Amino acid sequence: VQLQASGGGLVQAGGSLRLSCAASGRTFSRLTMGWFRQAPGKEREFVAGIRGSDRNSFYTNSARGRFTISRDNAKNTVYLQMNRLEPGDTAVYSCAADTRSPIASQIKLPNLYDYWGQGTLVTVSS
Repeated sequence: VQLQASGGGLVQAGGSLRLSCAASGRTFSRLTMGWFRQAPGKEREFVAGIRGSDRNSFYTNSARGRFTISRDNAKNTVYLQMNRLEPGDTAVYSCAADTRSPIASQIKLPNLYDYWGQGTLVTVSS
């Protein structure tokens, strides 16, 4: 699976961005897709995930209510709509894919995912 993330940029606090991740190489509809981020000096952390089997979505606490993950299987693309952005959201955001259908507690684990795209930088100014 090849993944190509895009949509990062510079935005003021309170603003919005939509990240996209285009996938190729496998049947996209069956893939579990995740968004992770890594801020300078910090470990990579889960942001949101969506299963291919039932399209159930999952969020980290800081993203819930502000971010929305969605997928368009016809376009082989997963999105992360980010609203009410905060300076603490500044990070490199990466998308990831896996062929399994994990339970909720597993979907947030980076080592679940076999495929990773390059990151896209999101910078939120105060």
